[in-house]
Amino acid sequence: MTFSATTILILAFIVALIVAAGVWAYSTANRLDRLHVRGDQARHALEAALARRAVVARTVAISMSGPTAAPASLEQAKQLIALADRAERAEWSTKETTENQLAAALSALDITQLRPQLVAELADAEARVLIARRFHNDAVRDTLALRTRRPVQLLHLGGTAPLPTYFEIAERVTPAATTGLEVDTVRTSARVVLLDEQDRILLLRGHDPKTPESPFWFTVGGGVEPGETLRTAAVRELWEETGFALDSSHLRGPLWRRVAVFPFNGELIRSEELFFVARTKTFTPTAAKPTAWESHCVTANKWCTPTDIATLDAQGEQVYPYHLDQLLSEAVTAASASTDPEVRSIR
Repeated sequence: MTFSATTILILAFIVALIVAAGVWAYSTANRLDRLHVRGDQARHALEAALARRAVVARTVAISMSGPTAAPASLEQAKQLIALADRAERAEWSTKETTENQLAAALSALDITQLRPQLVAELADAEARVLIARRFHNDAVRDTLALRTRRPVQLLHLGGTAPLPTYFEIAERVTPAATTGLEVDTVRTSARVVLLDEQDRILLLRGHDPKTPESPFWFTVGGGVEPGETLRTAAVRELWEETGFALDSSHLRGPLWRRVAVFPFNGELIRSEELFFVARTKTFTPTAAKPTAWESHCVTANKWCTPTDIATLDAQGEQVYPYHLDQLLSEAVTAASASTDPEVRSIR
């Protein structure tokens, strides 16, 4: 039996189509598998953020239950504890409802009656829930976009895994008129993990103008001004706060991303902080262009080892970001690398 050139060409074309379809199906199935893994990780992260918020809510309730608390406050605290317990125990199928009930109870709180540190913890916990929910819903959206395509459904490339669902939860919004706090929702900060020859990090010590009795330590950096890139802002802030002029090409990163919500000078600040790392020789910082707050409230600086940072924490002087003593080795590695690291979220 002989085949004409046309027949051979048609057969080759059919084989090529089958191979292409097989490659597409295989790659699509792998992509779906990765999306499902990403969705599972995002859900676990969301559950962890919700659990932390429940813990903070319970701490808030306990702080409201002092011996001098009014009956109304005691009842509100009791309800808050009950809702936090219920939210922690809820199955995923009912978790959205219980978490929204907890969110509503938190919205009813008068946060001006809470300690500033507790307000910061609550705001931070709520911000983490919102961020985790965003990542979870983004993962759900991407998975559904691929799973619901007709070829994917016909070939059952999604397997037997159930379709993921969005998780919707209300954001707690407390009017400024009742709390006296205004929320800045657009602040982005560029920060610098500046290391010396001994792998020590430069930290500054400051305090909230309204709570000078609670000093804290932080990395160099500040808000990005209109029209600035992150690197430009990082270099500018470094010079303004320490007098050290750094070439932006010596920056590595961003290395870390931190979203924080905290009360400061009577306002509730929501800040997205992106951390770069750079290395230099030890020098004595002298602010070149300090702001009014820096002139009055930044009281010290120190080149710190991980042990120094742990000691400051033990003395009750909080260091930001959290667990910086454990993170420092990661920054040291990034500073010596020839390429920028992959940014990851920290506290």
